[in-house]
Amino acid sequence: MATNYIISDEQIQELKEKISEHKKKPGPLMPTLHDAQRIFGCIPIPIQKIIAEELDESISKINGVVTFYSHFSLEPKGKHIINVCMGTACYVRGSQEILDTIGGILKIKPGETSEDGKFTLAAARCIGACGLAPVLTIDGKVYGSATSKSVRSVIEELMKEESN
Repeated sequence: MATNYIISDEQIQELKEKISEHKKKPGPLMPTLHDAQRIFGCIPIPIQKIIAEELDESISKINGVVTFYSHFSLEPKGKHIINVCMGTACYVRGSQEILDTIGGILKIKPGETSEDGKFTLAAARCIGACGLAPVLTIDGKVYGSATSKSVRSVIEELMKEESN
């Protein structure tokens, strides 16, 4: 997906207000990053620079934290977030095929967002529902004992809802 996002003055002001609140307490970086992710939908370099300046930290430190945690994103995420578990139990029960099926339907690879901005596909390390393997989540809802057929049905239904 092309990186198209607008950073408004109002959003920057909201972030700076949040930073001012967080600076009054120890460890302001993580709460600030969570707020930035919520406000902007991602934490691109221009936002990281603002955070670095406001917190008197290096841009490399900010970027290191942003890129370390999978919750934070440098690019905008889709309306629907699809996480396919690639942990051992899920992998041996076919999660790679499920990931490939979803990627084929949406025409994206793990870590990408569809051109229309509706779907983001991710490969997760472990979702913690090994007894239901293979597992995926869509917008936080767990789908267990998944098959390519069942996943195709769910994704196509979501696509249908999005086109209405």
